[in-house]
Amino acid sequence: MSASVKKKRNHVRQTISLQDRLAAFARDLVEMAASMPEGAERDSLLRRARTAEIAADIDDWVSSAGLQPPTP
Repeated sequence: MSASVKKKRNHVRQTISLQDRLAAFARDLVEMAASMPEGAERDSLLRRARTAEIAADIDDWVSSAGLQPPTP
């Protein structure tokens, strides 16, 4: 690829908040795990679901009005 050729970025406008998308993703993973037998794959799905829930909590905390920038 030539240095003068620029790739265009694919910009997508999200209509659903990150927190809602993460919650839905976690819920789907838990539902999938519930239909599986005990084992490593089920544990992996539950771990991913918990990670998505934590990410949603962090997003909520970061975007909260109570969060203040550090003072110099």
